[in-house]
Amino acid sequence: MVLRNDFTFGELEQWFSNHRVTEIECLVPDLTGVARGKILPREKFTEDRGMRLPEAVVAMGVTGEFPEEGPYYDVISPNDMDMHLRADPTTARLVPWAVDPTAQIIHDCYDRHGNLVPFAPRSVLRRVCQLFEDEGWDPVVAPELEFYLVARNTDPDVPLKPPIGRSGRAETSRQAYSIDAVNEFDPLFEDVYDYCEKMELNVDTLIHEIGAGQMEINFFHAHPLGLADEVFFFKRTVREAALRHDMFATFMAKPIFGEPGSAMHVHQSIIDKRTGRNLFSNEDGTPSQEFFWYIGGLQKYIPAAMALFAPYVNSYRRLARNTAAPINIQWGTDNRTVGIRSPVAAPSARRIENRVIGADANPYVALAATLACGYLGIKNRIEPTPECKGDAYLGDFALPRSLGDALNLLRAEKDLASVLGESFVTVYTEVKETEYEEFMTVISPWEREHLLLHV
Repeated sequence: MVLRNDFTFGELEQWFSNHRVTEIECLVPDLTGVARGKILPREKFTEDRGMRLPEAVVAMGVTGEFPEEGPYYDVISPNDMDMHLRADPTTARLVPWAVDPTAQIIHDCYDRHGNLVPFAPRSVLRRVCQLFEDEGWDPVVAPELEFYLVARNTDPDVPLKPPIGRSGRAETSRQAYSIDAVNEFDPLFEDVYDYCEKMELNVDTLIHEIGAGQMEINFFHAHPLGLADEVFFFKRTVREAALRHDMFATFMAKPIFGEPGSAMHVHQSIIDKRTGRNLFSNEDGTPSQEFFWYIGGLQKYIPAAMALFAPYVNSYRRLARNTAAPINIQWGTDNRTVGIRSPVAAPSARRIENRVIGADANPYVALAATLACGYLGIKNRIEPTPECKGDAYLGDFALPRSLGDALNLLRAEKDLASVLGESFVTVYTEVKETEYEEFMTVISPWEREHLLLHV
């Protein structure tokens, strides 16, 4: 049974019975995209669909730390107040690797007055989607998510390596689009596709990307909230499948020295709900003014949104010249050297691809941010720069080079805060600043190698 958008709690109870579900994983995606929450017996979930968690649970850094002081506590109460969780029945999925029949359901976060918690990632995406709804627009997205398979590694001081495939050997060279290289990991991907089928995830094409052990999965185009849920579920799924085959799957933006980084390219378009027409195309099939304004919005606001698209210190290692990742915000048609690409397509399928986003980005935050940039472009009628028809890597860097610089830009951009929510931007930047400061206390191997005896 495919879950509909209007799937009700009554039908959910029947779905539990049909699948003999005995346990429920009640999930909340936090700022990093980690699944937080509680595991309940079915009877407890049935008795009380409302749960509570401390509101800071969705507002912590990747290390589990919180800011010690500052504007963070102007938004989040220092009293460690509760937020109230409400299940979204349309997100119910089986947990195919569980021993006992188990379901997983994503929850939205509300305060005690019944308002969405504004800094919860799913709330932010809901907020942005509502802005499109108010205009009579239906945003459509399709993520392309890259990731690496790596050999199991329990020592963070040891560099990651490609895993051993069926042949008994690890990849030692780049195998872009190689079918045989993907087949090296057939047993793993058979499990991944089996899990995805049981979870009813709309995954499309699997390919081998440029890097050794680097893969890409494409998702069918759909509404942003549902697709963010699917990316969230997929990350859990592929990590679990990899562990069962004695390897790791990682969505780090730059996990291996000398290999390309991993991105989450997002194709996006808008349907005018009144006419059913792709807003990016005129009736005669030519690109519309909204198409160009959307690009203009991406160009204007992507630099300030980089802390949302590239959320960790590691993220900026990916964004380097001639590494299959963009370094600027030029745009072009069928041009993979630019940050904003327009694939060749029929007028009804005209779309814009944001190639800046890293695989490490929270899917809810990243989709909200890229849609916010385009929305502001249309609303403010921002004209793009001339199309880049050559090699964009020959141009200058136009993106922040570090997380610290990106956070400063995000704090200063009031237009984005007005769309994403000022409280979200405050909490997000304060949490990321805490992470950045913690990273700066670590001494890297490069520093010991080159500075120890030379300076």
